[in-house]
Amino acid sequence: MSNKLAFIFPGQGSQAVGMLDPFIADNPDLVADICAEASSVLGYDMLELIAKDPEQRLNQTEYTQPALLTAGFVAWKNWQESCDEQPILLAGHSLGEYTALVCAGAITFAEGLKLVAKRGQLMQSAVPAGEGAMAAILGLELSQIEEICANVDAQAANINAPGQIVVAGTSQGVDLVIDKAKALGAKRALLLPVSVPSHCYLMRDAAELLGVELRNLNWRAPKINVVHNYDVQSHVDSEGIINALEKQLFSPVRWIECIEFMVQQGVTEFLECGPGKVLTGLNKRIVPAITTRAMSEHLGVGLC
Repeated sequence: MSNKLAFIFPGQGSQAVGMLDPFIADNPDLVADICAEASSVLGYDMLELIAKDPEQRLNQTEYTQPALLTAGFVAWKNWQESCDEQPILLAGHSLGEYTALVCAGAITFAEGLKLVAKRGQLMQSAVPAGEGAMAAILGLELSQIEEICANVDAQAANINAPGQIVVAGTSQGVDLVIDKAKALGAKRALLLPVSVPSHCYLMRDAAELLGVELRNLNWRAPKINVVHNYDVQSHVDSEGIINALEKQLFSPVRWIECIEFMVQQGVTEFLECGPGKVLTGLNKRIVPAITTRAMSEHLGVGLC
């Protein structure tokens, strides 16, 4: 494997009941220990939530975010125990950015759990149910979508891959974007099953409250540079990290630029560190010549 490796951590949308099953099969004691710590910090059974979701809470934002952080941290620790090579850069998609910062040592796992649980609560309460929405638009350029959004209550929220952009805003605004995108020839334009319109202006008040939480933590310089969604830069000072995380909540996730920037820094291989393979699919469209693997599919033989 090349020594120019970068880890990318997935965000909301990658959660699924049983998402830790590959890691349980590979390293059951590690999963049990990390989930036990998460349960102690949060006050509910993290392993049961992820493995069975008996109360149908995994897709509720305030539970989704700690669950995905836990899953990403399990994947990270599994790599540390199994492989010698270390990544030269880290990045995460939206919530995944927090996982990256935990794995880089900027905050502890326990601090990260409490932080993202609070982030989820703030996001959930920022917009009354039914008043916000998100939609995936496939087959249009970013400039076309920005032109549509200029006259409605919505904006580009996740710039995920060429021809794959998510918009967020009021329910009425997003409905208008869908109609206008279809009229312009979008291959698909569909509402996403989410309860929170992330990464748009509707999250400004939540971001201000999140900033208070962020400033209450003891941030440390990351041991590995983390590329942030907001400004496609890495920060080692606490104020830089806090500013990037606060503004990330109401600003677009610039995923295409993050991946291209890491390639410019010399990255020759990406590993999706966590459940699923959503980011692996996006990378194949952003940098098709660069290998991206999903860790959950390569555990055991061939991982390192």
